[in-house]
Parts: sequence; structure tokens; C-alpha cells
Amino acid sequence: MLRPKQMSRISATGSKEIMEEFVNAIHELNAIHLVEYDGSWEGFQRGDPGVLAEEVSEKLVTARAIESILGIEAENVESIYEFKEGEIGERLEDLREKVNGLEDRRGEIVERMRRIEELLVEAEVFAEIGIDFDLLKGYNSVDVFVGRGNIEKIKEILAGVKEPMEIFTGESSIAIVAEKDSSEVPAALERTEFERVEIPEETGEVEKYVSGLGDEREGLESELKSIEIGMEEIKSEVKGFLLATEEKLSIDVQRTEAPLLFATTENTFTAEGWIPTVLLDELNEKLKMSIEGHIDWEELECAEYDEEGFVEHGESVGQAKVEGDIKIGQSGPPVIQDNPKSVQPFEVLVQTIGRPKYSELDPTLIIFLTFPAFFGFMIGDVGYGICYAIIGYLLMSKSESVGIKSLGGVALWAGIFTIIFGIAYGELFGMHVLGEIVWGGHPPIEKGLSPKTAHFALLWLVVAMLIGIVHVSIGYTLGFINKMRHSLVDAVLERGSWILLMLGVWVWVFSTHSRAVKPDLLFVQLSKEPLAFTGFSPETGILALGIAFVGLVLMIAGEVKHQGVLGAIIGILESPNVLVNILSYARIPAVLLAKAGMAFVVNLLVFGAYIAEDGASHFMHNTAVAAVHGEMIFPGLIHPASFGIAGLIGGAIILVIGHAIVLALGVTSAGLQSVRLEYVEFFQKFYAGGGIRYTPFGQNRRYT
Repeated sequence: MLRPKQMSRISATGSKEIMEEFVNAIHELNAIHLVEYDGSWEGFQRGDPGVLAEEVSEKLVTARAIESILGIEAENVESIYEFKEGEIGERLEDLREKVNGLEDRRGEIVERMRRIEELLVEAEVFAEIGIDFDLLKGYNSVDVFVGRGNIEKIKEILAGVKEPMEIFTGESSIAIVAEKDSSEVPAALERTEFERVEIPEETGEVEKYVSGLGDEREGLESELKSIEIGMEEIKSEVKGFLLATEEKLSIDVQRTEAPLLFATTENTFTAEGWIPTVLLDELNEKLKMSIEGHIDWEELECAEYDEEGFVEHGESVGQAKVEGDIKIGQSGPPVIQDNPKSVQPFEVLVQTIGRPKYSELDPTLIIFLTFPAFFGFMIGDVGYGICYAIIGYLLMSKSESVGIKSLGGVALWAGIFTIIFGIAYGELFGMHVLGEIVWGGHPPIEKGLSPKTAHFALLWLVVAMLIGIVHVSIGYTLGFINKMRHSLVDAVLERGSWILLMLGVWVWVFSTHSRAVKPDLLFVQLSKEPLAFTGFSPETGILALGIAFVGLVLMIAGEVKHQGVLGAIIGILESPNVLVNILSYARIPAVLLAKAGMAFVVNLLVFGAYIAEDGASHFMHNTAVAAVHGEMIFPGLIHPASFGIAGLIGGAIILVIGHAIVLALGVTSAGLQSVRLEYVEFFQKFYAGGGIRYTPFGQNRRYT
């Protein structure tokens, strides 16, 4: 699980006469990641696509265009479509003409309806002025300016014009009749916000013009509706055919274009690619069955790769030699992450940074174990956990997107861990109902909001540091393992040194050496049963400082080896990160208290609460409880004696909206902070990413 699936590089050579059969066979296998020929072999060139490639591609474009017009999307079907001979070419052309004709007419109607809306808006100007179109045009000696604007401002500016004119106005419309070729009136109108409207060519009354436009719009709407109905009928009739056609043509395009990746001569071809090692026997059986031995294929190598993913050394297979051979491509193998089904949703969090290289350890399993635990610990509430789990399940079951399904899986696991911690905290939507039912009022752990349980808040701060030490140590250890496969010396200098430095510093921190300068919470919070830890001895602390010094020296040596003196200086400046990285985990109790505090405030406003004599806070069923058992903090909106019916309604609204906000902010706070701890504090210790995506030549059939 921490390593990707083992891959083998294979090479196949044969006569061009059987190249099509070979392509069909490996396409059906859907397992070989083909490597493009790089042009380095003398006498070889890239292959040519099949003779039907262009024709098939054109048909595929046509099918997809029709699907787009009709709004057809991929969906699950119960039956497989069976084509009749010549059906695709004939039916696709008929559909193209019919659908394009309807689409063109629909476009014309939509454009005309848009123009009618504009004309109706412009007609409002003429309706306000109340002058028929005949009286606004057809003059030889005058010009008529019709439009909208600030009437008073326009009149004010036109008052300064000496040329004769007539003005007719409505509420926000105006018509100015001026002498032909007037210069002053247009110049004056330019100084205002006058928006001129063209006078229609129609004659007669404005009302008849508007009525005619309305009738035309109704006719167009009716025709548009008929077209939409026709489109839906065509969609229903041809959906299965088009989805199957697209799938078949996509497969045909892949097959006809496959030779572009091959190295070819006049009579032969050679193809190379990567395949999971476990599928080699299946490949052999497939080629025997399809081509009957007329293809010569072999496994070239099972190689080891350095940190950059390039061939370092490898194991020769058969008579093939790894070193010195010319290869079609020099990149490392593609990566197939090898995780159980329950862990696979968390691959999306890893791939956000980058797919692991073939030479790297895959951290998905560790994120599966830590991310939901961080999230659940910070939220720790059965009610919120159930909501997260339901949201995750819906995303997994309803979405077609692989990415959304993966996020749903992450949310589901985060919800499960939130429920588990919620039971331990005894909380349901911020209330201690479960604490009373399950734990008899004494849950094993608390969040630390009330004065009585405030010591838990300090305990979680110390626990967060311990979690950080373990988490970061795992990161350094994985980095050490990655480096060790390349060089044990580099592993010690570049990763082992940091492990020694970090553990040495933190063992000293938790020792009683120089006890006076260290905060009490480091020792007091862990001194209680069952831990009873009061700190490492002073001698252990001094030894830890020595170990930290050794780690610092080794780290500096490693930086000098790879980057010189400047690298050593940078390393010394970065050495305090062994403290900073661990202190960063203090965000865990910070978010825990913040989310618990927000839920507490919502419940406080709705139900009210009081502080008991022992310092514990309790929500109230009625206000009389506070007077008997402690000091009231707030009476609560839902209690009629305090705020009446308005309070009851307001309390219900606050209860729903408030907890919905806390639920949403849980994602943006606990979720993002958990991701940050993984990406920054954890990944940077060992992970680079940048692996090649495994894209096997083939396609899973759904419709054909």
C-alpha cells in the first residue's frame, strides 16, 4: 500500500500486416500505458494513423456536436446498443441535418425575440410622447430627434440654443423638431445624457405598432416551444444511439491513431509501454488468442528509479539489457496507487499536491489514518458527525464525478471519526445529552470550556504537541526510507539528522533540566493518572541535547555536501523548524475550543445556561433550575417566561441556522487545518510528487 503497483516495461515487434490486430488486442486488454516513440532510432519513424482516421474523427465531432445541441449527457443504461450495418454514417448525417436545421431556426427565433424586446422598450418612448410615427418623419426641411434622458436638464440646455425648434415631452421621453442640418441642437444634446432612439419605418399609431410586435412575439414563442418539444422528442429517440455512437467512434479514433506512438519501418512496427507486472500473463494469453503468435513481445525490465523518477539501475529480463539500450521513451513508469477501496478516496488529497513518483512512498494510507482523526478530534460531536457522514454518503452515491465521489468518501470517514470522538466527549450538537445517557454525566474526556473542565484545554495543548512529534517523526522516517533506497549516507545526512535534532530538542523540552524556564503545563497536565508523567530526568535532558547537537552537525554536513557553505547557513537558519513545526499542532486544540465555543453560544442563546457551584456549565430545561442549582448565565429564548412567543420562534430559527453555520465552518476550519498539517508539517519531510499518471490504452465500454 505504501508503494505503487509494480510495473513492467514491455516491447512488441511485428509485421505491419498484423498491426491492426495487435492494436485491437491491446485496446481490449485496456492495461498498457503506451510510450511514444521519440525518434531516436536510425531507420525508424513514427507510424501513420489508419486510413479511416480522418473520417472517423469527423463523425465523432458530428456526434458530439449533436449531443451538445440536444443536451445529452452520459448516463447508466440497462441495455447494450447493437448497430445495424451502415447505420452510423446514414443516421448520423440525417440527424445532423435535422438537428442543425432546428438549432438554426431556434437561434433565429431567439435573436428576433431579443430584438422585439428592444423595439418594445424603444416604443415606450413614442407612447409617452403620444405622437404617431407619420408625424415624426418624412420632412425635407426639419430633423426630428427622439429619445430618453433627464427632461429638465435637456430643456435647460436647449434653452440656450438660438435656432428655432419645437419640443414634445413625456415623463422621461422627448422629441425635438429642429431645422434640417442644425448644428446647435445636436451639439447641445451631446452635453446631456440624451439617449437617441431611431424612429421605426412603420406608419400609423404607436399602439398598433406595439400590438403587432406583441403578436409577433407570441407567434415566435409558440414556434420556439414547438421546436423545443421536437428537440426533446428527437433526444428521447436517439439518446441511446448517440451515446453508443460516441463510444464506438471514440474507440475507433483511439485505435486508428495508436500507430502515431509506434516506431515503424516500411514493413515492421515496434511498440513499447508499461503494464502492471501482475497482468503480463494475461497480456500473453490475449496476444496468443488474437494474433496466434505472429507478434514478438518481451518484458524489457523491472527497474529501480531514483528520486527524480529516472532509471538508476534495473533487473534485466530475458535477453534484454537495460543499460545501453535505446528506448522509445526515457521517462519512468506511470503510477498506479495500490490502496484498499476504503482508503482510495484519500488519494484525491494526495493528488492535490501531486501523484506519487514511482520511487516514492505513497502517503495515502497514513492520511487515511490521520486526517479523519484530526478532524474528528477537533469537532467531536455525534450530531455534526452524523451530518458529515450523510453528506459524504450522498456525494459518493449521487455524483458521477470521480473527484466528488472521493471527497464524499473523505467526508464520510471524517463524519465517522467525529461521531466516535463525539461519543467520548458525550456531545450532541454541543449539548451534553450523551454524556448524561452514556457516561452518567462523567464522559471520559471533555473539551474544556467550563471552569470545572478547563484543565482539559491545557491537556489538549500538550497532547497536540505529542501528536505533532509522532506525525512529523513519521514524515522524517518515510523520507529516510526514500533516501535510503538511493544512498544510506544521504538518508542519514538529509533525514536522519533532522530526526535526531527534533527528538533531541523535544525530549529536552519534556525533561526537568532547566525546569524553571519551562511552562508548568508541560508536566502538570501529564502527571495525573493514568500517565503519571512528571518529566524526563535532568540527565536524560542533557543527553537529548547532545543527540540534538549530533543531529545539527549531521544536517550541516549534508547541506555542505549538496549546496556548499551557503546551504549550511540556510540549514542553521531553518533548524528552529523542529520547534515551529510541532508548535503548529497547537491549532488542533484552538479549533476544538473555537468550534465547541460556537456551538455553546448557539445553545446558550436558545436554551439558556447556568454555572453550577462546582464550576460546570449546564443548559436549562426551565429558568427555575438556575435559581436552585447555580448562577444563571442567560435565561434562553425558548422559555416563555423570559421572552414569550417571539423568543420561542427566534430561538428555533437561531438553533437551526446557528448549528448549520457551525457545521459549515467545521469544514473550513477543522478540514482546512487538518489538510494544512498534512501538506506543510508532514508532506514536506518526505514527499515531492510529480508521478506520471497511468493512462492505459483502451476504454471501458458502457453502451456498446
